[in-house]
Amino acid sequence: MANYKGEDPVLVTRDAKSKVHTFLNMCRHRGNRICRADAGNAPSFMCTYHGWTFATDGKLVGVPGYKEAYFEELDRSQWGLVEARTETYKGLIFANWDPKAPSLIDYLGDYTYWMDMTFDRVAGGTEARGGVWRFAAPANWKFGSDNFGGDNYHTYITHGAGRFLNRAAGGVDNGFNDDPSRVNVSTKHGHQANNAWIGSVVNTRLQTMRPLEMKQYYQDTYAESEKRLGAERAKQITIGPATTFPNMSWTNNMVRVWHPRGPMHTEVWHWCIVDKIMPEHLKKMTVTTLVQGFGPSGNTEQDDGNNFVACTEIGRSPLGARQVVNQPAGLGHEFKSENVPGILSPRIGEGNQRSFYARWQEMMNAPSWDRITIEPRRFSLL
Repeated sequence: MANYKGEDPVLVTRDAKSKVHTFLNMCRHRGNRICRADAGNAPSFMCTYHGWTFATDGKLVGVPGYKEAYFEELDRSQWGLVEARTETYKGLIFANWDPKAPSLIDYLGDYTYWMDMTFDRVAGGTEARGGVWRFAAPANWKFGSDNFGGDNYHTYITHGAGRFLNRAAGGVDNGFNDDPSRVNVSTKHGHQANNAWIGSVVNTRLQTMRPLEMKQYYQDTYAESEKRLGAERAKQITIGPATTFPNMSWTNNMVRVWHPRGPMHTEVWHWCIVDKIMPEHLKKMTVTTLVQGFGPSGNTEQDDGNNFVACTEIGRSPLGARQVVNQPAGLGHEFKSENVPGILSPRIGEGNQRSFYARWQEMMNAPSWDRITIEPRRFSLL
């Protein structure tokens, strides 16, 4: 599969031994891309320029004219594809070019406590449905990451039409008078999640879930979820939206990557995800519902996109670029809990945004990984 890491084109493969690899999508001869397909199966990858061919494990296995042009003197073992460190977590693939970077588990830290509520809620985990949806916008990628990571403040203004329809359908809408038991979560690693429930309050998500077929599915799988996650997480049913720092966002029904295309342009790659064991008709329903809200034609997506683009345009103006923006909502009201990991802050606030940009500043200023904070894990893995 051809994809990107930042501005670098990459190729993700599974070799004959089922090991997952991430390579720079670049032929070692003259630099041409060797793969342009979003998905599929292939025993090898041939550059269309001069025909150099690479195996799925990255080794250079074919060089036209090896005898005639190179006189058999080319050491093919030295010219395999450039490979990144690749690790997986609950079916998600992460890669890093830096051999000195911490392990994926250390990088995620206690944030896996929250990720597991979506990616390991039931046996078999999740799967993607409907392929990848891609669209681009003239906006800085960080606006999407910090919005999905914990901006509940904007929903009451930006998505006003959706709130009206929710109330018309009998949904609960408390506006800014939010339940103090609902909080946002962030970590020193910059990871974030929305809408966590803490304390002994009764979560009404299952009771108010629609349609009834989906509600029945979550009722039927509740016991297994409680066994896998414990009562504290199982009762929350879902969490999110959320952002795994820096640019992977997710909810219970989507995963997306905010690909930077320079400071003023973002390409979004978006997948619908569902529990693997979910009945087929509910999987199709999930895809349809997500299309209506997110993706290129989604109502919610267009609401957000207009704001991201406008903020980027003003931020690049000569005078606008010199201004200090204001993000103090909830400042001083952050706290921690012995029962759940992370820094907790008011759900209608900007604690997660401050955490996100503090981490970004730390990463930009640090000369090496040994100067970057990696907090020890307090909560055990499943």
